[in-house]
Amino acid sequence: MIKTPLRRLLLVSLILLLPAMAVHAEDPPLVRAQNSVRVLKEIMEAPDKSIPQDLLKDAKAIAVIPDLLKVGFVFGGRRGEGLISVKGPDGTWSNPSFITMTGGSFGFQAGVSSTDVILVFRTQRGVDSIVNGKFTLGADAAAAAGPVGRTATASTDGQFKAEIYSYSRSRGLFAGVALDGSALRIDYDANEAIYGAGITPRRIFEGGVGNVAGPVVDFRDRLEEYTQR
Repeated sequence: MIKTPLRRLLLVSLILLLPAMAVHAEDPPLVRAQNSVRVLKEIMEAPDKSIPQDLLKDAKAIAVIPDLLKVGFVFGGRRGEGLISVKGPDGTWSNPSFITMTGGSFGFQAGVSSTDVILVFRTQRGVDSIVNGKFTLGADAAAAAGPVGRTATASTDGQFKAEIYSYSRSRGLFAGVALDGSALRIDYDANEAIYGAGITPRRIFEGGVGNVAGPVVDFRDRLEEYTQR
């Protein structure tokens, strides 16, 4: 049984967390796409602090979650919305699907912070998991803080065993970050708003959509540009 003071503390923390999470979830899909393009551009064009080029060229998928909101008061939570594109057999990037990232933690913490997050998928297994709707970092796919710089030789996991490399940018600093326990899900409502009813993630990734809005296409085009450098 949870003792009464602790129960009250948890209740207070949830009261503080839920309004912040709800407000953060209100960005419309096209604004989310524009923010994802902005984050990708700013990070990839930062001198000597971008995602290593060899990692980007070998990636199976890239996810960008702008302004991932983390709120904590004993009980902590995080929520963000972004985009994910997968690389096809011919090496080109797909139109993106909309996704959400959520997670929680428990411990001595307080405050609110916003962080940009990029995930680099290095195996097909992680891609297959997200196509099916949801997966959890660290449980369904091994994740590790990713290296930065021109090449990935200074990998943080030493032997490139991680299936996913994760990065964050907060207050101008860009570095690898551990996000174990965070869940990624397909945002079907946002996909429907952009691509139409009944469009599956697989259909989006395999090129079965047309008349895609400019900010969404721009995300794919930016990935093409940075991969070919």
